Amino acid sequence: MSNEIVAPELEVPDEDQEALQRFLGTTSFGKQTKGAEADDRFEQSKRQIVVNKKADSNSDSDDDDSDYDDSDDEDDEDEYPVSHEMVFKTHDRAVTSITLDASGGRLVTGSNDCTLKFHDFASLTPSTIRAFRSVDPSSVKGSASTETHPVNHVSFNPISPSTILAITAHPQPRILDRNGEILAEFVKGDMYLRDMHHTKGHISEVTCGVWHPQDRNICATGGTDSTVRIWDVNNPRQQKNVIVHKSRAAGSAGRTRITALAWAANPQHNLLVAAALDGSLVMWDGNGPYTRPAAEIRDAHTKDTWTSGLQVSSTGQLVMTRGGDDTIKLWDTRKFKQPLRTVEFPSMSSQYPTSNICWSPSGTEVLTGSANGDLHILNPATLRSELVTPVTPGSALISVFWHKELNQIITGSANGETHVLYNPNSSEGGAKTVMLKAPKRRHIDDDPNLTMDLSHGIGAPSAASFASRHPTIGLTASGKSRDPRRPHIPNTTPFAKGNADAAYIKEHIPLSGMREEDPREALLKYADKAKNDPLFTNAWATTQPKTIYAELSDEEEDGPDKKKARR
Repeated sequence: MSNEIVAPELEVPDEDQEALQRFLGTTSFGKQTKGAEADDRFEQSKRQIVVNKKADSNSDSDDDDSDYDDSDDEDDEDEYPVSHEMVFKTHDRAVTSITLDASGGRLVTGSNDCTLKFHDFASLTPSTIRAFRSVDPSSVKGSASTETHPVNHVSFNPISPSTILAITAHPQPRILDRNGEILAEFVKGDMYLRDMHHTKGHISEVTCGVWHPQDRNICATGGTDSTVRIWDVNNPRQQKNVIVHKSRAAGSAGRTRITALAWAANPQHNLLVAAALDGSLVMWDGNGPYTRPAAEIRDAHTKDTWTSGLQVSSTGQLVMTRGGDDTIKLWDTRKFKQPLRTVEFPSMSSQYPTSNICWSPSGTEVLTGSANGDLHILNPATLRSELVTPVTPGSALISVFWHKELNQIITGSANGETHVLYNPNSSEGGAKTVMLKAPKRRHIDDDPNLTMDLSHGIGAPSAASFASRHPTIGLTASGKSRDPRRPHIPNTTPFAKGNADAAYIKEHIPLSGMREEDPREALLKYADKAKNDPLFTNAWATTQPKTIYAELSDEEEDGPDKKKARR
């Protein structure tokens, strides 16, 4: 007879089993594979709301929704890298410009909060998505200006990824390196000269800029002084060429504002295209001379509307513009007279003048954002939306960028968020690399809300953290963190490396104590000594005449009569 005890089998209802699973969680014990962890992080970064709207459905019957199925949505997600996203919340205001280097390792964003944020994908983890440096390009070290201005444009050099063109609402564009340090600051022109050909630089705000696609040392900038200036970064004291756009609009006195620039160069075409506030679209030969434009369209867009988006295709044959007159137009540079296509698209350039439009790396799609926060992927042949997906609902989508190597779409919104859209199957590097990393393990002491504040002693209450009591402590101008444990460094002065204290001055500087003495008292204390022991007048002490003062009567106490003033 066996002594084994057989445990009874209990049947757990499915509802109770699900409740138990929710209570225990999905965490499993033991070592897990990296692939399973990466899949979990990809699943967490998958976008919850992806709405696809086909252009053909707008012209069909009212039962468009019934024609949709899940397979169409999945095909669109695989075709375009929009299925997953990673969000940067590093700006306080609208993100106005986005740029990545050629390899896609470094992301730089510009904002209306007057700062540039530098992000390095190689150093990011899913739990530490932040900028490693914050730079104000208007007041970086080496710059003569101390004011802050919103960022209008920022772009990496396509040939040399070590230089960045930074343009703020200021007459002087700047060249920065990959870490945000200034390399060159272009000169400001003389605002009192009427002829813009004779000024060495811009005299008013610079609105746009672009690098030469083939020459690493050449860039062009456009400003509100009705000029396009071509610069050599090795000679920032004077522009290489200046193009003065003479507006023919009535009442503009021959001047207007340059709103957008684009430069395309290949063996067949080298074109520099500019859009102006008077509605004109001007094209020059990129090799020069720039005395007169190669082609010009006076009424490309409505007059006094801000054309914020301007892009030339990689072949140099097609030009895409997004105007402030609520239109998107496609132009052919070989027949630069009438647009090939025109479609109505609500503009937001009046509120966000840096809203752009860009081509996809393959040249078969066009990207732009809308005022309600949707990302539109357009077909350039018809200018109809192939895909519309919400990125920041309720907040305008200002800047868009589709990187070729990463196959990822980066967007900047009015709420200060930067979204990196990607697809784990078709994207490489960038956000995908970040999600493949394990989250950084944090110690409990890293959270200041869970630790004791001993700055006021053990017995003192710690109601607020150190950061809340000292709001001025944050990042320095170069982006380095101010550690409150680091000793205070005196401010730099023109006379020394630091402000010396009173003890140092009294000890090392001779006669420094005489600054606080009364000069009359300092001299009178030697009066008795000079009278008793004359050192310099002892030789003629016996022959020195005695001073005799005149005696005045009572009537003459007021002094002698003054002579009458001549009239």
